[in-house]
Amino acid sequence: MSTLKGKVALITGGNSGIGYSAAKKLKEEGATVIITGRSQERVSLASKELGVKGIVADVSDLSAISTAVNQIENEFERIDILFVNAGVFIPMPVGQNSEEGVNTLIDINFKGAVFTIEKFLPILKDGGSIINLSSVNAYTGMPNTAVYGATKAALNAYTRAAATELAPRKIRINVVNPGPIATPIFSKTGMSEEQLKGMGDMMQNRIPLKRYGKPEEIAEMVAFLASDKALFITGSEFNVDGGLNINPVFAI
Repeated sequence: MSTLKGKVALITGGNSGIGYSAAKKLKEEGATVIITGRSQERVSLASKELGVKGIVADVSDLSAISTAVNQIENEFERIDILFVNAGVFIPMPVGQNSEEGVNTLIDINFKGAVFTIEKFLPILKDGGSIINLSSVNAYTGMPNTAVYGATKAALNAYTRAAATELAPRKIRINVVNPGPIATPIFSKTGMSEEQLKGMGDMMQNRIPLKRYGKPEEIAEMVAFLASDKALFITGSEFNVDGGLNINPVFAI
């Protein structure tokens, strides 16, 4: 398959989870793929396994983003696809939000995403595609996700306005809202195994299809939006959530 043959794709947070699966899928579709991540060890391992270019860059560090842009411009000149995937999940109940947690969520999920786009726009080809990874938590009102969901809702709002402003360059920008996906993101929260299981059972019971999604299923949507098959799609949001958003009420 070669729907992306000749295109250069950058994936932030591409060393694990959805980003890793997307890198694999875009490469299978013929793209030249570059991944970024915060950990030298993880980026090196993933880039070797995938056979793609790996760059260490923390999206919460604007100077690191600028350095990555310069490196990619020098080596590849331009990119065609930008998958803004890097993000963190920190569950915090209202009334117990910490300043550190709020700052981390904003710096990575919203500010980092926005400045990834802002800084890569000069080397993104006209007619290119930007895909932002958001979450159904932007809408569901799930307990302990008030700030996390707010960062994702903000990213979605940014995307809608950006679609209008980038249209003269024929750049398409869209959002993918995953539901619960089987990735390492939850295990990085510091929650106990019992808490993780309880949260997992609660979410799975609310999903009409009665299972978690797979990273590969999100990667399929990303590959579609990156391709010329989606040339008339911009400013749109796609829920890939097993139907969760039509049954959004969570028991506390």
